[in-house]
Amino acid sequence: MATMKFTLALFSAPTSPASRRALRFAEAALAGGHEIVRIFFYQEGVHGASANLVTPQDEPDLARQWQDFITAHGLDGVVCIAAALRRGVLDGQEARRYARPAANVASGWALSGLGQLHEAVQQSDRLVCFGGP
Repeated sequence: MATMKFTLALFSAPTSPASRRALRFAEAALAGGHEIVRIFFYQEGVHGASANLVTPQDEPDLARQWQDFITAHGLDGVVCIAAALRRGVLDGQEARRYARPAANVASGWALSGLGQLHEAVQQSDRLVCFGGP
């Protein structure tokens, strides 16, 4: 069986079924010996990078699960900067740039542009998208 290189794009909020499906796909891909080039969080998916999310105790904390998964496997998790700014998800640099009182990006996340998605797609065999309009 040939191994595949995947780029994943997540368009839905961390509370959505699409986020759960994307995480399970990523886990299965790695367990199957495949490679994940990059995971790109776009549109509502950027909310998963917020350090201020509070998940009810009776629900799975998918934002935390994504963060733990990316860290545990040394993956490249990128949050679209334009989508993040529109939704108030800021790192320290952007909070200073736009004179906002605080940053709220959880540790381990990187804000970057759509070029990162394009670059990853060029290095991958498949782009797999979850959620969206």
